[in-house]
Amino acid sequence: MGRMHTHRHGKAHSIRPATLRAPSWISLGPKEIEELVVKYAKDGLTPSQIGIKLRDQHSIPLIKPITKKTVGEILKENDLMAEMPEDLENIVKKAVGLQKHLKANKGDRRNVRSLELIEAKVHRLSVYYKRIGRIPQNWKYKSVVAQLE
Repeated sequence: MGRMHTHRHGKAHSIRPATLRAPSWISLGPKEIEELVVKYAKDGLTPSQIGIKLRDQHSIPLIKPITKKTVGEILKENDLMAEMPEDLENIVKKAVGLQKHLKANKGDRRNVRSLELIEAKVHRLSVYYKRIGRIPQNWKYKSVVAQLE
């Protein structure tokens, strides 16, 4: 899959398991895996960090074939879902960091364009999350407000 604002292909990522069946080597049951997810969420890890930790430390390639639920569904059941989605929060943090850089480096024209592209991504994602009801309808990205968060 290609990247949104570049001509590169973006193939550098981990590959998901080929089959969606639960592997035979997993010794943990669905309840134990859910408990691990809840424990890691209470420790402050994001859903993607939880998945990486389960993959690397507990040899669980995918949670859904075993528990029949995603990490997000497990967090929602236990009221541990963050108020802002992880991907939107990461892009807002990136925009804030770039705004701080541009305040210090006023002649950096290339990154002015980068900031415009990042803010377009924020807007596009916020429209989607408003439509599915994940963030409030009155949520709006403002560059000044984002710097205060």
